[in-house]
Amino acid sequence: MGNSTRVSSRQRRNLNTSGSKPAFFKTVRKYWFFYIMMLPAGIVLIINNYIPMFGVIIAFKNINYSKGILASPWVGLQNFKFLFSTESAWIITRNTIGYNVVFIIMNLVIAVSFAIMFTEMRSRFLSKFHQSTMFLPFFLSMIVVSYLVYAFLGQDHGFLNTVIFPKLGIESVEWYSDPKYWPFILPIVNIWKNIGYFTVIYMAAILGIDNEYYEAALIDGASKWQQIKKITIPLIVPVMIVMTLLQIGRIFYADFGLFFQVTRNAGALYPSTQVIDTYVYQTFLSMGDVGMSSAAGLFQSVVGFILVLGSNLIVRRVSKDNALF
Repeated sequence: MGNSTRVSSRQRRNLNTSGSKPAFFKTVRKYWFFYIMMLPAGIVLIINNYIPMFGVIIAFKNINYSKGILASPWVGLQNFKFLFSTESAWIITRNTIGYNVVFIIMNLVIAVSFAIMFTEMRSRFLSKFHQSTMFLPFFLSMIVVSYLVYAFLGQDHGFLNTVIFPKLGIESVEWYSDPKYWPFILPIVNIWKNIGYFTVIYMAAILGIDNEYYEAALIDGASKWQQIKKITIPLIVPVMIVMTLLQIGRIFYADFGLFFQVTRNAGALYPSTQVIDTYVYQTFLSMGDVGMSSAAGLFQSVVGFILVLGSNLIVRRVSKDNALF
C-alpha cells in the first residue's frame, strides 16, 4: 500500500514537471507577438544598462591608457581609501546627505500642500495658471538658473544689494564670499526649480481619487480639513512613499548644476556647498584620475541601492501594500 502510494506520488510529480514544459512553450507561442515587441526594449536595456557595468572594474584599477582597462594594474580598494582619507571626506559627505535630506522633506511637504491647494481651487483657470507658472522653472537649464540667482545676489549689480537693502537701510552682503547663507539659499533654489514637477505628480494622484469618498464624507458632515486628513492624504500615501524611496536612492548624489553652477564654484563657499559630485569633478576628473572618480561613483551607487532596499524593507514591515517591491 505504502509502495503504491510512493509510486503514485512520484508519478504525479513527473506528470506535473513534464506538463510544465509544454505549458511554458504554449504560453510563448500564444504571446509571441508581445515578446517580439518587448525585444527592442530588452536589447536597449542590455546595451545601455548592463554592458556598461563592465566599467565597474575601473574603480579597482590604476588606469594606464597605453595598456587599456584590462591590462592596467589592480589597486584593490586604494581608490576608495584615498577618497575617504582626505580632509574633505567628512565635509562633502555631511553636505551631500544633509542637503538631500532637506530636499526630500521639503519636496514632500511643500509639493503635497500645493497639490491639495490647487485641486481645491474653485477657478480652474487660476489653478491651471498657477500649475503652469510653477512648472516652468523645471525646464530651465541650471546655467540659466545660476544667472537668475546671480542677478539677485550679485555684489555690485544684484537686485537685493542695489534695490532692496538700500531701502531697508541694510548694508550690502557678499553672498558669494560667506558660506553661512548658502544652507538656506540652496534649498530655496532647489524647491523653486523642482517643486512644480513633484506637485504635478501628487495632483495626478489626488485627481485619481474617486469622488464618492468625498460625497460620503460630506453627507457625514466632515469638514474640508477632515476630508484632506482622512481621505486625500491616506489615499496618496503610496505615491508619496514611491517618490520618497526614489529620492532616497539618490541621497548620495547631488545636483551638480545646483552646487557647481549656482554657487559659481566659489572656493570661499566650499565648507557649505562642496558635495561628493563637485569634489569628484574638481579633484579627480580635473587630474584625469578616472579610477578614483569611478570609485566615488560606485560608492554612491552601492550605498543608494542599499538605502532603497533598507527603506523599502521598513515600509514593507509597516504596510506591505505600500512597499515599492
